[in-house]
Parts: sequence; structure tokens; C-alpha cells
Amino acid sequence: MTVLVGHAGRHGSTRGIAERIGERLAGHGERVEVRPLDGAVDPGGYEAFVLGSAVYDMAWLPEAADFVRRGFGAGRTPPVWLFSVGAADALGRPLRSYAARKEEGRLFAYLTGLRPGLHPRSVRLFSGAVAREHLPPAGRLFLRATGGRYGDHRNWPEIDAWADSVARELAAGAARP
Repeated sequence: MTVLVGHAGRHGSTRGIAERIGERLAGHGERVEVRPLDGAVDPGGYEAFVLGSAVYDMAWLPEAADFVRRGFGAGRTPPVWLFSVGAADALGRPLRSYAARKEEGRLFAYLTGLRPGLHPRSVRLFSGAVAREHLPPAGRLFLRATGGRYGDHRNWPEIDAWADSVARELAAGAARP
């Protein structure tokens, strides 16, 4: 079985998370390809999908959303795991948990609405890296006003644990019809 770990991002956080997930799955014996979700990716060569995108304005990047909308081939419903990369952990402490909960719920509704009949095995929200140059002036002002901070907010143990749970599901036969 070959698993596509597909990603879409702008500044490298999502790619880094996808690469880490790919490494973990490969460490569990899965054949893995980590690739950007662009128009060149043919879903026909994969039996399972772990797909992720950076989140802007509560939506995935167009190339990732389009990949999900295009689907996986006629009549195919392979196992799919989805992850999003946002900035909730960059916010100041009072807003951090509220933003993460709100973002996670809205993202789940958004993602499952991209393609009717899509039933992801798991949907996760991870925080990425936030640099000053990644934000427009209004975003920098908001981050400062809320007590937020720049930096790499990726929680590698959390990402590893999720990737290991995906690997266990794959090994248990989640990909078999």
C-alpha cells in the first residue's frame, strides 16, 4: 500500500509537519510519498491519504481544497486523515484554547463540506511557525495586542502521536475495503 502525505502551505510549517508524518509512517513500515498538493498529483496511485493544509481565513489553501473536491477516482472511498495548520498557539494565553476549540470545530465542518461523502478517519489542527514577515500589518498588530508571540509553535510529540495513531489504523487494516 502506498500512502500519500499531501501538503499545501506558504511558509514551510505544513511541509515540515507532512514530512514528519511521512517519516513516522515509513518507520511503521508503510510506503509513503510526501508531496505538495498541486495539479500534478494523481490520486490513482495511492491507497490511503493523509492530507494537510495551512489555514487562512478558516479555509484550506485552494490547491488542497481542490484536491479533496476532485476526489480519489470514480467510486473510490479510500481512508483519509486530514490535518490543518493554524496559529492558535501563537496567540496570548487567554485566547489560545478558545481559538483552538473554535477553529477546530469550524474546520471540521468546512473540511467535511468540501466533498459530500468524505468521512475522514481523523481531523486534527496543529499550530505552525509564525514569523513577523508571514503576517500582514493588521495581523502583526492583532498578535501584539493579544499578547501573542512569534516562533515555531509546532508540537512535535503531539504530531508524532497522531502520526503513530494513523500508522496503527493502517496496520490494522483501515485501508482494506
